[in-house]
Amino acid sequence: MPILDLPPDHPQIHRDVATLLVDGFRENWPEAWPHLEAGLLEVQASLQLGRISRIAINREEQVLGWIGGLPRYAGHVWELHPLVVKASERGQGWGRRLVADLETCVQQRGGLTLWVGTDDETGQTNLSHANLYPNVLEHLAQLKNLRQHPYEFYQKCGFSVVGVMPDANGRGKPDIYMAKSITPKP
Repeated sequence: MPILDLPPDHPQIHRDVATLLVDGFRENWPEAWPHLEAGLLEVQASLQLGRISRIAINREEQVLGWIGGLPRYAGHVWELHPLVVKASERGQGWGRRLVADLETCVQQRGGLTLWVGTDDETGQTNLSHANLYPNVLEHLAQLKNLRQHPYEFYQKCGFSVVGVMPDANGRGKPDIYMAKSITPKP
């Protein structure tokens, strides 16, 4: 199944991607994209010049997953944002394939680091609902996955936990920062 650039002029695919985004984040990140219009705005933003927006589709042109990349630090660092895989396709390697594809795209653009923020708004880790101050790094060193938080998925993709922003999404709702080095292109 191919992974390709999100076509800029295909309203039905844009709607499918937006629906996937809203559905995929509803349970654990309900405020991220609470409705289709918010999802469509994110899809449109992903098509801005300089960004990466890639989809995995099947033979029937159904969207199975979506990943995006935003350049930071003059393109030396890229933020993975967002990543979502259709619920019925999870656990089949699509997330890993999309991440690997994004890494290749970032490498081709001369990026050196890929990073992702993995919010914990619903108690998926032991960092949620906790006051992480004043010893933030001590709390981070004790990070535990309580309810399938995606940080372990990203670790399997080669990312390392590099930090945490306490209260990023409100009191007791941190954002866990992860990053990985990108091999320079030959």
